[in-house]
Amino acid sequence: MRHGVKKAKLQRSASHRHALLANQACSLINHGRITTTLAKAKALRPYVEKLITLGKDGSLHARRLALAELPQPASVKKLFTEVADAVKERNGGYTRIVKLGQRQTDSAPMALIEIIDLPRETSAVPSPDTSTATTETLAAPATSSDQASA
Repeated sequence: MRHGVKKAKLQRSASHRHALLANQACSLINHGRITTTLAKAKALRPYVEKLITLGKDGSLHARRLALAELPQPASVKKLFTEVADAVKERNGGYTRIVKLGQRQTDSAPMALIEIIDLPRETSAVPSPDTSTATTETLAAPATSSDQASA
């Protein structure tokens, strides 16, 4: 019987499910946020939060346990350095799931899962210097008649 066992099977075998969660956890650690289906995000949350708790511990034993779970050693290194430092003041609830609506192709409910306290890269947002330069060039185009009268 499965009394008290709350693990989403995600219509996969145990080995496929483990590989899926491990790879998604690596992507989440490396990028800080990923977009996936709502069911996968809900299954990934406890998996990642346990790994982050291991990262906060920081011992050699915890690092070896994380290496046994995750297939990418670079992700484990980032987990123990950057992620653990970012969430050191938080006592749990390291991730956030934001519902995004339905995927257009098959209407699957989509969600964004992210690590809350990780600093975000600002490369997607244009800097104020570039936006003022474009408005100045667009606002006052010089014509040849203006230059001749001056």
